[in-house]
Amino acid sequence: MSRIEDLREALGGVHPGAATKVKDHLESNVATFIRQSPFAVMASSDAEGNCDASPKGGAPGFIKIIDERTLLIPDIGGNYLFQSYSNFESNPRVGLVFMIPGIEVTARVNGRISVLESDDVSERGVEAELKMTDKNSEIRQGILLLVDEAYFHCPRSFQFADLWNTDVIAANSQKSLKDILTGA
Repeated sequence: MSRIEDLREALGGVHPGAATKVKDHLESNVATFIRQSPFAVMASSDAEGNCDASPKGGAPGFIKIIDERTLLIPDIGGNYLFQSYSNFESNPRVGLVFMIPGIEVTARVNGRISVLESDDVSERGVEAELKMTDKNSEIRQGILLLVDEAYFHCPRSFQFADLWNTDVIAANSQKSLKDILTGA
């Protein structure tokens, strides 16, 4: 038995609800959540395991559901470090965590990607759907994700962090980055 299997056994095994929630496609409730999500974090790693987590945002539903096994993630111009895309050159696997502000549950999707040129994204009728635009707000390329796993994730981490506490959000909105970094 592996160390992880030993730990699971010692803690009483996988929770029965968790044991059956992971699907190889987008169930309708997960798809509905994704359509209403304005934000996701995409995790990737290269062949050596060097990791990157990249925030993705837009109007709710900016990540398009092609079918129950496929997502299209438009890539809007950013800092041009292309860390995720560097990872994709040697490892096509990604993980996404979808969030809706104020909702403590997340949706998780893991899968394999292929990179699309901006023309391929346009041909699919996908346009940049953003709440704010600037001179860099164009689709530069896209990611077609084939779903391997999709499921809801419990709210405990948001509850532990008190992440959506509106009093904390209001107080933080009055601070600058310098205030945060200096503990003011």
